[in-house]
Amino acid sequence: MTISVVLVGVGGQGILLASEIVAQAAVVTGFDVKTNEVHGMAQRGGSVIAQIRYGEKVFSPLVPKRTAKVLGSLERIECLRYSDYLAADGLAVVSNQKIIPVTASTGGAPYPEIDEQFLSQYFSKLVYLDAISVASAMGNTKAANTILLGAMSISLDLPETSWFEAIRRSVKKQFIDINIAAFQKGREIANNRIN
Repeated sequence: MTISVVLVGVGGQGILLASEIVAQAAVVTGFDVKTNEVHGMAQRGGSVIAQIRYGEKVFSPLVPKRTAKVLGSLERIECLRYSDYLAADGLAVVSNQKIIPVTASTGGAPYPEIDEQFLSQYFSKLVYLDAISVASAMGNTKAANTILLGAMSISLDLPETSWFEAIRRSVKKQFIDINIAAFQKGREIANNRIN
């Protein structure tokens, strides 16, 4: 069976690093892995999507609609843009960060005001958290993406030790400890909200 994971956000939030960590965790566990990223205007704050698929043998990196086991979003509106990737029983992990796109900041369109209650209409399993505040309290706001991964990990069949090794392989040496701690914090938050 192939497991599909979708990560979304806005350029500069660390989605590509997060996707690398997921892929590495699957490789460490012994799975075949395929990934795909789309980040057109990412450097200018545009939408970013990363797709990761792992299993005994994976033939395509593209996640078919309504099949992702987990959808992780570092920006609260981006989760809605890509909600059709998530399976009906899949887990959505959404950070409440609000990044106003140019169309909204220039008055071309309003930025929708959404919250956990609103998103629960779209996602049957939802972990809604403030990854930036949690990361800031830990001393590094850039670890928000690893907090998101920790929360997502509760629905993925990858051992915690594989995640730790993936973090060691993917981040600079001086940031390994904070990212492992952030991952564990995200996992703890999700376990408390789902179980």
